[in-house]
Amino acid sequence: MTDLTDLEPEPAVAAAVFGDRLDVVRQYAHDLAEHGEELGLIGPLELPRLWTRHVVNCGLLAPLLVAGRVGDIGSGAGLPGLVLAAARPDATLVLIEPMERRTDWLRAETERLGLTNVEVVRGRAEEVELDGWLDQATARAVTALSKLIPLTAPLVRTGGQLLFLKGARVDDEVTAARKVIARHHLVDVETLELGAELGVETTRVFRATLD
Repeated sequence: MTDLTDLEPEPAVAAAVFGDRLDVVRQYAHDLAEHGEELGLIGPLELPRLWTRHVVNCGLLAPLLVAGRVGDIGSGAGLPGLVLAAARPDATLVLIEPMERRTDWLRAETERLGLTNVEVVRGRAEEVELDGWLDQATARAVTALSKLIPLTAPLVRTGGQLLFLKGARVDDEVTAARKVIARHHLVDVETLELGAELGVETTRVFRATLD
């Protein structure tokens, strides 16, 4: 069991981001801190920044979700999938993850948190067969847009959205992926910066619609 003395204290901004869902998110953060390193879900240096770098970072995406089926590609520890499921009980999160030990964690944690709006699917995005189209797809720290778009766009309905959490070089990725963006008929392509008004590290999001 992990020593939690290094766990970052819950920041005050968490209440603004998660509102009345904060208790569920708090439990998730505790569980991830306690078991994440031993299960290979997070690295040993993540506890001092678990809230601000990971949990709040993912939670900022929640207002952009529709009340539909949202896929999290390469869900891993549940970042952002479980955070979003906790924050948005009106949306169904489909957590797609190829590694068995990670899907075991996702299923167990879903049950511990009492979430009823989560589906866990084991497999790679390019291989899974989903029960219906996704309304949106998201991913965090998976791969560059030029590779990520072809993996995810086929899972999303026409008129649906891609919402990818990206790093500071997102605009460079967009430039490099311009042919892929055109090939997959993406429109309304934009990059957003979320969280500045809250005084936290901003979350960069690539957003596009499938035409």
